Amino acid sequence: MSRSVPRVPAVATPFLLALTLALTLTACSGPGGAHGTPGSAGLADPYFPKAGNGGYDVTHYALTLAYTPDASDTSDTSDTPNTSTPLSGTATITARATQNLSAYDLDLKGMKVNSLTVDGKNAPWTRTGQELTVRPPSTLPKGKAFRTTVRYSGSPETITDPDGSEEGWLPTADGALALGEPTGSMAWFPGNDHPSDKATYDITITVPKGLQAVSNGELGTERATGGGRTTTYTWRTTHPMATYLATVAIGHYDITRTTKNGLPVYVAVDPREAAASREVLAKIPEIMEWEEYNFGPYPFSSTGAIVDRRGDAGYALETQTRPFFPGAPDTATLVHELAHQWYGDSVTPKTWRDMWLNEGFATYAEWLWSEDHDGDTAQQTFDALYKGDYYDNKADSDAIWAFPPANPTSAAHISDSPVYERGAMVLHKIRRTVGDARFYDIVQGWATAHRYGNADTADFTAYVEKMAPGKDFSGIWKDWLYGDGKPARP
Repeated sequence: MSRSVPRVPAVATPFLLALTLALTLTACSGPGGAHGTPGSAGLADPYFPKAGNGGYDVTHYALTLAYTPDASDTSDTSDTPNTSTPLSGTATITARATQNLSAYDLDLKGMKVNSLTVDGKNAPWTRTGQELTVRPPSTLPKGKAFRTTVRYSGSPETITDPDGSEEGWLPTADGALALGEPTGSMAWFPGNDHPSDKATYDITITVPKGLQAVSNGELGTERATGGGRTTTYTWRTTHPMATYLATVAIGHYDITRTTKNGLPVYVAVDPREAAASREVLAKIPEIMEWEEYNFGPYPFSSTGAIVDRRGDAGYALETQTRPFFPGAPDTATLVHELAHQWYGDSVTPKTWRDMWLNEGFATYAEWLWSEDHDGDTAQQTFDALYKGDYYDNKADSDAIWAFPPANPTSAAHISDSPVYERGAMVLHKIRRTVGDARFYDIVQGWATAHRYGNADTADFTAYVEKMAPGKDFSGIWKDWLYGDGKPARP
C-alpha cells in the first residue's frame, strides 16, 4: 500500500503549507513523483535472517582493493599469521531496483566507510551492526539500474560461524585469505550477502611486491605499480557468482597455468604444500573430464585450485572456478569441490535451508568416483552408512540421523553430516528408483535447467517427478528427505 499525500485544509497557515510540501516531497520524491519505500534489511533467510537485503538485484561488483601487511618484510620465514591486515577498498555495485526504492541496505561488517555515492552523487548513509543503510538523493524507480560506490578501509574481521568455524578475512603467515560461506564476504566488501543474489565480478588487488593475489575467474593483467613497490592483479568473473563464493588469496604461491581441451586451468599452491599436492592436483583435467561426462558441460570458463597451508582455514571450500584447500587435498575432496562447480556454484540454493542440494550432490560425486575407479560402489557406501559401519565410532554413525537433510535444526548445523551423507543417500534412493540412465538424465538436466540460477528443495523434487512420470517418490521425500530419525528400511 502506497503512502497517501496529506490533504491541505481549506484555510492553511504558512506553517501547514510548508509541512504539507515537505511530506509530499518525502512521499513522492524522484522522477515522475514515484512513491518510494525502503528495501528490507535482510531477506528473512531461515537461518541467517539479516543476510542479504531487499529492494534491488545486484548485477555486477567492481572491487578495487589494496592490501598492505603490517610488516614491510614480505619474505616467507614464519608460521605466525600476520594479525594486522589493513585493507582499503572501493566497491562499485551495479544493481537494478525491484521496487520504487527510497532507501536500501548493504551488508558490511567492521570496515570504516569513508565516502558513498549513488550514481555519482553523494548520498547519506547510516550503520547499525552489519547493515549499511543508503538513502539515494531521490527515489529509484522500479526497474532503474543504479550504481553505488563505497570507499572503505580498516582491518577486516574474522567472523566466527554458528558452528564455530572461521570465515571472512583470515590472516595467514605470509598474507591473507578471504572466504565467505555462509556470511563472510561482508567482512571485506559491501554487498547483498545472500546466495539468492548472484552477480558478475571484476576484482583488482594491489599488494606489496613479492606477494601474489589470486581470485575467481580469469586473470586479466599482472603489472608493477607504485613505482615498482607493488603489484596489481585484475581478475574477472563473467558468469553469475554468489557473494559467498568470492575469494581472494594473498601470499606466496607456485603458479601453474595449463589448458586442457581449451579450458584454462590455473593452480596456485603455497610452496610448502607443493610437493604433497603435485600428484593429486595433476588429476584436475581427468576429474573435470569425468565430471563433464556425468554432470554435463562445465558451466564456467576456467578451473583450478588454491592450496594454502594447513591451518590457514579449517575446511575446503568450493570458491567459484578456483576451489580452496587448506593443505594438499586427497582425491575425494578434490572431486567433491570440483563437483560443486555444477551443484552449488552454477545451481545455487535460494536459501541456506537448501544446503543439501550443494553438499548432497558433491558427496554423491565422491561415491560415484569411487565406484568408477575400482573403489566401493555407491550401494556399498550407502549400506555401510545405513548399518553404522562407515565410521569407526557410534557417535559419528548416529549423527547421520540427527535431522532430515532438507531441514537442519539451526544455523549451527547446516554443514553437519545429515546435509552431506544423508543428502547423498537421497540421491542414491532416486537412482535406485529410476535406474542409471534416467538418473543421469535427472542430474544433468537439473544442472542445465537451473544453470547460473537459484533453486530450492521444492524445485528439485518437482523436477525429479517431472523427469520420471509414473514413479512414486513419496516415500523418499517423506522418510529420507524430510523425515526425522533413521528410516525403517534402506
